Amino acid sequence: MILTYRYRVKDKTSAKHLRRMAGAVNYAWNYCCETQREAQRRRAKWPSKFDLIKLMTGSSRELGIMSDTLNAVAWSFVDSRNTAGYCPRWRSRRHGNLGWVPFNAPRAFYIDESSSSVIVLGRKYRLWYSRLIPTAGKIKTACFSEDARGRWYFNANVEVEEAVAKDGPTVAIDLGLKDLATLSDGRKIEMPAFYRRHEAALALAQQRGQKRRATTLHAKIKNCRKHFLHKHSTRIVREHGRVIVGDVNAAGLAKTRMAKSVLDAGWSMFRTMLQYKCLGAGASFEIVSEKWTTQTCSGCGALGGPKDIAGLGMRQWTCEHCGASHDRDVNAARNLLAGAERRPLAEEIPVL
Repeated sequence: MILTYRYRVKDKTSAKHLRRMAGAVNYAWNYCCETQREAQRRRAKWPSKFDLIKLMTGSSRELGIMSDTLNAVAWSFVDSRNTAGYCPRWRSRRHGNLGWVPFNAPRAFYIDESSSSVIVLGRKYRLWYSRLIPTAGKIKTACFSEDARGRWYFNANVEVEEAVAKDGPTVAIDLGLKDLATLSDGRKIEMPAFYRRHEAALALAQQRGQKRRATTLHAKIKNCRKHFLHKHSTRIVREHGRVIVGDVNAAGLAKTRMAKSVLDAGWSMFRTMLQYKCLGAGASFEIVSEKWTTQTCSGCGALGGPKDIAGLGMRQWTCEHCGASHDRDVNAARNLLAGAERRPLAEEIPVL
């Protein structure tokens, strides 16, 4: 399992050196772009990552970056190109690209835990060393990255062993907008709506052209949301041995009139947190289909619940067949749990 350990760089003076290195990385990236476009104009074979590395050999001294960084740029460029199927865009601050300085091999840097710093090219960058990297973990890759406020971070990708499977109760989670998550045991996690809380101040800053103020507010909203999701996802994983989540389509709903609320909820981030925390804690994690979970009675299995967008305002309903009274979200969570329990195992599926 790969975990990313992220540390903020302390020194403001180090930002100048990191921006210079990021400029050299952009130069190397744009050289790869030009080489790719030239190959396409000539209808030649697309250059591989080894071809690009060979073409950039010897330029690290002039650019003021490590040769390993050039190799990492070539690898990242080819991976991005092959995934998209076309040549990636140019990189520059004018085009909105934030600073980025990658390293492929751990030999390119040295982490000094005693002084809470990382040493790159003989220069020490002091870090807010918030948590230690596990001694059994193996650092695979790393990079410096910049956020929208100009703050720099050191990110280390560490390979750690998965935890031993643990026993515990099973819980299903129905994601929503009125409540962020409803658990199959009846508990609910209320949605704080961080964006809505700061929406007026953000609109005022944008109207006045206060870009720095607007960026700060966006960062505050993001940090508050992440802290909230981290707190509740950690509690859920700690208390349960198996976590089941519905496959709600956040990207699709983000294109509707509910876009602001959907993006503010952070469903995809919450699912991702649950997934990697389950792996780290030894719990089981599943994503199951939530089709018909709202309309189906969790008691008798009959259809009769609220339907479509017109039924979004119906939070309580009564089954016409068995007379059971249901909370809309709790009923959906229990159906997710029942559906996961009824699914046959892989070895029970007959081979045709």
